[in-house]
Amino acid sequence: MIPYIMDHHNKHKPPSDSLFLFISISTFLLIIFTTTSSACSNGNCQLLDTCTVATDCGPGLYCGNCPAMGKNQPVCTRGQVIQPTSIVKGLPFNKYTWLVTHNAFSIVSAPPLLGVQRITFYNQEDSVTNQLRNGVRGLMLDMYDFENDIWLCHSLRGQCFNFTAFEPAINTLKEVEAFLSENPSEIVTIIIEDYVHTPKGLTTLFTNAGLLKYWFPVSKMPKNGADWPTVADMVADNHRLLVFTSVASKEASEGIAYQWKYMIENESGDPGVIQGSCPNRKESHPLNSRSSSLFLQNYFPTLPVQDQACKEHSFGLVEMVNTCYKASGNMMPNFLAVNFYMRSDGGGVFDIVDKINGQTLCGCSTITACQAGAPLGNCKNDTAPARNPTAMTSNSGSFSGSVQLSGSASVAYCLNLLVLNLFALLSVVLFL
Repeated sequence: MIPYIMDHHNKHKPPSDSLFLFISISTFLLIIFTTTSSACSNGNCQLLDTCTVATDCGPGLYCGNCPAMGKNQPVCTRGQVIQPTSIVKGLPFNKYTWLVTHNAFSIVSAPPLLGVQRITFYNQEDSVTNQLRNGVRGLMLDMYDFENDIWLCHSLRGQCFNFTAFEPAINTLKEVEAFLSENPSEIVTIIIEDYVHTPKGLTTLFTNAGLLKYWFPVSKMPKNGADWPTVADMVADNHRLLVFTSVASKEASEGIAYQWKYMIENESGDPGVIQGSCPNRKESHPLNSRSSSLFLQNYFPTLPVQDQACKEHSFGLVEMVNTCYKASGNMMPNFLAVNFYMRSDGGGVFDIVDKINGQTLCGCSTITACQAGAPLGNCKNDTAPARNPTAMTSNSGSFSGSVQLSGSASVAYCLNLLVLNLFALLSVVLFL
């Protein structure tokens, strides 16, 4: 309580307890008002600063929170990757780590195009164009024969339905073509879960999308774990689009690389997020086989839940990267695939990718500490170089852009739970 000093010339009684309470509350409110009125705004807020609207935050940041971790106060949160090639140039492609969006096409706000309500899972929140602009460099796409075309779709036992379909695949591929055209030094990887049976269907699709001019030829892909060409050579040759399929025969018939001939992969879904365990996907060689020079690490639960993703990316991801690093015989992921990539309590997947690239490319704790051309471990503004990749921490980093998330997390969560039960029922009705 504020001490009361009595004036001996004052014959009035000391203030009552009610007056003391009033003075205390008034003082508290004055402090709050002063603090609030002097807080950052208009694009001046930095990482983890309290914010109210997206425009409060500086470039590369958006205003978000993480109730799943008990953090209800919105703060400026990272929304973009620092491209490692902007700092460390000229190394083989397989030395870098790239952010990948799982089911990049499965967007919460995507309108239904077939006149029926879509009943399926959602994995992302913004357009493929925005994903690429925010630093995503790998897209996982599920492609199906559907409506006399090739569509991006979720499925029931390998079949696309009008209530699980999103859009013709060429729409998304044209977004990729536009991005590659506008950004002549960037490289994009597409990983196809392939249910297309039309002869030469994918060849026709990529031709019509205008992407063949960027195609990295299978004949130049390294075998048996050898290094890839440098990113500089890939850009110089305009081989800036890598495409992988899950169907082995298409490498011979269409010149599309069979995924597990060139990369190892851990199990997707719930097995890929269990702490202390990193099993390989059944189609993949063992993670420590050294048969391939690319490593795809999946990190997303079987049931995607928007408002839990911030916790997944802020709490468990570092530990799983370390676990899979050990399981693969000390190999960092080249591709890190996640749902709802934007969500975290501050740094999230952007921070993790920066840390991996920093440690792999220059022996520093993050990519921003790397110095072009400097010896390994010679780090800028970094007093404690992290030469041991397993020593990663989950402290947030900083960067700069602006994004807006759309969709209701709680609504999407309820829909996903409903879909889970409907899929089980439909499997019985349609296939048994």
